[in-house]
Amino acid sequence: MTLFEDIRILCELPGVSGREEPIREYIISQLPEGVSYETDALGNLYVEKKGAKRPKNKVVLFAHMDEVGLMITYITDDGYLKFDEIGGIDPAVLIGRTVRLECGLVGVISLKALHLCEGDEDKKIPPIRELCIDIGAKDRAEAEKYVALGSYAVYRSDYVEFGGSRVKMKALDDRFGCALMLDLIRSDLEYDTTFVFTVQEEVGARGAAAGAFTTTPDIAVILETTTAGDICGVEGDRRACVLGDGPVISYMDRGTVYDHGLYRLAMDTAKEQGIPAQTKTLVAGGNDSSSIQRTGAGSRVLAISAPTRYLHSPVDVLDRNDVENMQKLLKVLLPKLAEEA
Repeated sequence: MTLFEDIRILCELPGVSGREEPIREYIISQLPEGVSYETDALGNLYVEKKGAKRPKNKVVLFAHMDEVGLMITYITDDGYLKFDEIGGIDPAVLIGRTVRLECGLVGVISLKALHLCEGDEDKKIPPIRELCIDIGAKDRAEAEKYVALGSYAVYRSDYVEFGGSRVKMKALDDRFGCALMLDLIRSDLEYDTTFVFTVQEEVGARGAAAGAFTTTPDIAVILETTTAGDICGVEGDRRACVLGDGPVISYMDRGTVYDHGLYRLAMDTAKEQGIPAQTKTLVAGGNDSSSIQRTGAGSRVLAISAPTRYLHSPVDVLDRNDVENMQKLLKVLLPKLAEEA
């Protein structure tokens, strides 16, 4: 199985926060023979990969399994499904989209037709609480045959490669990171390394706290996607990072001030090896690092991310070259982290 085959399969699977079972089961099914693993009460998956040597520092890699999605909260008399968001979703990305429900049915989300709008209704994006999923049910009784309150829905999105090196799919945040860790687990590593596939990052980095408490890393490396603003109408520092310019090594975001020594080591290593790398020109967002850094006695944290457009939408977009350069960087950087004073 290649890295991008894993990415496609993992992204196609449903796995909203708190319901990551399909992702965890796939990862376990792909682990090499002899690799040990376990899970915890929250649903985190821990994998121990033996290397040729024991490290000076315990290095633990993290990537989250969950994706944003929708939870069904009410069924109207007409058979429409009301819902709330699981994770941060802009209502604008839901309009006109299809979703797949937990029961397997497909539903559509849309707005009142233009010719039925009154006043300035056609100029407003309604809040999520005013949107509905249409599954074609004639009334509540028919809808209730298939859909239960508290069940979930995820974006329905095809994996597409376009523009020479671009990939479009739902849930690249952070199935890409999970696939990259699986690729490392299958490879020959110089040092013993621990991998944690976390749950519930999108609703507050909850699984990461338990993962850090359990593994007690000296150094934690978080593999993620991060918001690229290199899109039409965005200029200067607001672009944050750019597709194709290499993996993003963070110095700070809204949840974490990263270890400066690790930041410099990663940037210097990329430069020495001729691997493209960048940082962000905007302090924004966050990831599992915020929970990992302050759990237990604390850990030194480093985040390396793939720049990704349109995060938390059905059309996340990243560049294959960034993924491959991140793969190269990790293979030369991990031994240095294991030996880092």
